Amino acid sequence: MQREPVQLLEDAQHIWQAGVEAVLPERLIPAHLHVDGNAFLLGEHVLDLGKVRRIAIVGAGKAAGAMAVACEASLGTALLAEKDVHGWVNVPADCVVPTRQIRLHAGRPSGVNEPRPEGLQGTREILKIVSALGPEDLCICLIAGGGSALLVAPVPEVSLAEKIRITQLLSAAGANIEQLNTVRRQISQVKGGGLARACGAGYLITLIISDVLGDPLEAISSGPTVPGDRSAQDALDVLEEFKLLNDPAAQSIANYLRSGSPHDQPSSEAGSETRVTNFVIGNNATAVDAAGIEAERRGYAHAMLAATAAEGPAEEIGRHLAEMAERMCRQPGPDCLITGGEPVVQLVDESLRGKGGRNQQLALAALEKLQPCEGVVLLAGGTDGEDGPTDAAGAWIDEQVVRAARLRGLDAADHLRRNDAYHFFEKAGGLLKTGPTHTNVCDLRVVTVSR
Repeated sequence: MQREPVQLLEDAQHIWQAGVEAVLPERLIPAHLHVDGNAFLLGEHVLDLGKVRRIAIVGAGKAAGAMAVACEASLGTALLAEKDVHGWVNVPADCVVPTRQIRLHAGRPSGVNEPRPEGLQGTREILKIVSALGPEDLCICLIAGGGSALLVAPVPEVSLAEKIRITQLLSAAGANIEQLNTVRRQISQVKGGGLARACGAGYLITLIISDVLGDPLEAISSGPTVPGDRSAQDALDVLEEFKLLNDPAAQSIANYLRSGSPHDQPSSEAGSETRVTNFVIGNNATAVDAAGIEAERRGYAHAMLAATAAEGPAEEIGRHLAEMAERMCRQPGPDCLITGGEPVVQLVDESLRGKGGRNQQLALAALEKLQPCEGVVLLAGGTDGEDGPTDAAGAWIDEQVVRAARLRGLDAADHLRRNDAYHFFEKAGGLLKTGPTHTNVCDLRVVTVSR
C-alpha cells in the first residue's frame, strides 16, 4: 500500500507504543494477580490468605515501582491493613512514584545504570525485611529489568567500587547480559538465590517482568530468588574472555573467585523452609505480539520476530534490518516488520567516545545502508525509555532525517565509529524521547514501508 512518509512514521511510532503499553505493570499485574475472598490467585497457583499473617513486598527494577503500585491496588485497601502489608523496593530515582504502604527507594540516579551506595543501603533494608519474616508470612518479590544494578550487596571480600568497576569494564567490552550476570552473581550476597536464602517467610512468590531474552530465571536481575547454575570458574572464564585480568579490580575479584565463591557451596539452612515460586508475567514476546496486533489494526501485513537468545553487535542488527526493509520495498509480502531483542555495543576508547545507546547505534548503522530511505521508516527503542546513558529511548530514520543530516554535513560513519549516534540524531532529528516508561522488556524495533 502506498503511504506518505508522515503516515509511515506515525504508524511506526504507534505500533512501537502499543508494544510498550502491553507490558506496563498496571496491565500485567491485574491480569495475573487476583484476590477472591481468602484466595490469592496467581495464574493457576492458589494460596489461602486465611493462613497468612503478614505480607511483605520487596523488589528492584525499572518497572518495580509501578509493579508495587499495581500490587497495592490488586490487594485492596482492606487487605493492605489486615495483613500489615509493608515493604521496600529499589528503583531508579525517576521511577519513584507515590505508594500507600510500600517504600520506593531511589537506588540510583536516573541515567546511571550501575551499582551505587544508595542501592546498597536499600538492599540492606530489603534483606532486613525478608529475614524478619516467619513461616506464616507471605513475601512477594517484584523483579524487573535493571534490578541487577539496584540489588547491591557485594560479598565482604569485594568492595562496591570494585563491583562498579567490573560492571563498567564488562559493559564497555561488549559483554551481554548473561555474561554480566555470571560474574555479578558470584560476588553478591543477594543475587543467585541470595534473597530467597535470606527469606524466612513460608511463601515467596516472585513476579517477573523479563528483560532477558528467552526468560532464563537465573539471569533476570541475576536471579535473586533463583539458584544459579554457573560457577566461580564460569565467572573467571568471562573475565579471561574479555581480557580484563590486568585491571586491579578484576584481579581482586579473580582472587576471590579462585578462593571459592559461596555460590559454589551447598545452600545454607536459611530460607530452607520457604516455598519459592517464580512467575514471568511479561517479556519481549508480549510486546512484539501487541505491536503486531496494532500493525494489523492499521492495515499492515506484518512479520514478527522476538529473539530468544543474546543478539550480536547493534551495527549488524541495524544493517540486517535495513536489508529486510529494502527487500520489503521490492517484493510482495509484509510491509511492516516488528522485531524484539537486545544487541550489544562495543565502546571505543573513552577519549574518542561520544554519546549514544544501542538503539541509536543500530538506527545509525541502518541509515548508513538505507539512505536516502525513500518509503521506509525504521524505529528502534528501549522499552524502558532509556537507551544507554542518554535521555532518549532510541531513534528513528526516514527520508526527512537523511535530508537533514545531509544539509548539516553530518558524517554517519564517523558518528557510528565514535559511538556518537545521539549527537547525530540530535542535529538531524529522529531521537525517540519518551521519558521513563516504568517497564522494561529489552528493545522493540519497527520497520514500515510504502510500496
